Parts: sequence; structure tokens; C-alpha cells
Amino acid sequence: MPHKLRKIRKFRGSRTQGYGRIGQHRDSGSKGNRKVGRHKHLWSKIVTSQPDYFGKHGFTSPQSKNRVESTINLYNLDQLTAGAEINLTELGYTKLLGTGTITRALTVQVKSASKSAVQKVQKAGGKLILAETSEE
Repeated sequence: MPHKLRKIRKFRGSRTQGYGRIGQHRDSGSKGNRKVGRHKHLWSKIVTSQPDYFGKHGFTSPQSKNRVESTINLYNLDQLTAGAEINLTELGYTKLLGTGTITRALTVQVKSASKSAVQKVQKAGGKLILAETSEE
């Protein structure tokens, strides 16, 4: 419901409505990171210096979505586990990476793992069960 105490009522008759000098808060110059005139008076600049500014370019292969791996590092394993075994494939992870250290012997089941992750798990006395035979 409109009422007479809105802020704009206070600024009526003030010409700039509280935005300083004339012209501020009016055009797209007030918007950050927006360049005007690229279809009009700046057209020659776009044609010469940025010929690929307009339009769509390239495509995303549908097969690339299958190659996305969900990774987890070693230092996150201590937060995830309460026992001595953890199945990362059930948690949605596909690869174990070797950043960090583990403090206890864990049995980790995962689809794939990096070389450093395999070494660190074995050094801590744990065991790594890989679903794939290829280790990276």
C-alpha cells in the first residue's frame, strides 16, 4: 500500500534526488563493467580490436561431461571417517589425490587414485582398493 512517507517524497523538487551532480545515476555509466555504444558509435573500434566480441563461439562436447572427475584429497579423509574403512565411491568421489597426510591406517575404496595418494596410504599402514586397474 503506498504511503506518503516514502524516501522519494523527500527528494521531490531537488533535481538530483540526492545523487550529486547532474547526470549521475541516470545512464548506463552508473552500471559497473558495462560498455555502451558497441553496436552504434563504437562499432569501428569493435571491428578492428575485438572482432569476436559478438556472437557465440565454439561448443561443449557432450562426452566431456562424462570425463568430469569428483576428487578428494587425503587431508579430507580424517574428517569423513569415524572407523577404519571408507568407501569413497558411495560418497560420490571418483579419484583420491595426494595433498596432505593421513594420520591413521585406513582402508579406502575408490575408483582411481594418484601415485602420491597410493604411496601415502600405504606408508601410513592402510590399504587402497581401486575399482580400476590403471593407476595414474
